[in-house]
Amino acid sequence: MVITPNITEKFQKCIDECNRCAQACYECFTACLNEPDVDARRKCISGLIECAQMCQMSVAMMSMNGKYSKDHCKLCATICDSCAQECDMFKDEHCKKCADECRACADECRNMSNM
Repeated sequence: MVITPNITEKFQKCIDECNRCAQACYECFTACLNEPDVDARRKCISGLIECAQMCQMSVAMMSMNGKYSKDHCKLCATICDSCAQECDMFKDEHCKKCADECRACADECRNMSNM
């Protein structure tokens, strides 16, 4: 959804990916908290929240055509890659889906930061 055409339209695909990634991370976070091996997931759970928050901040930066949007998205890609690696350590369906969303977001954020 583009509310103000031409201002943020160039960012829309990345905005959409960041929103999907944040949602996936929050959903995975909730699911991981209910897994029997929650102690083994501490690093992953922490990374999920960090990733979701970074994605949400990236959406805000791009939506206001912020001066540092590209720099922010470059860092977001790094955090998404890290989160995907953590999720890949677990074989649950929610972790697999989250890792896929994180990788897609990281790819789009890298594309955006190279514009």
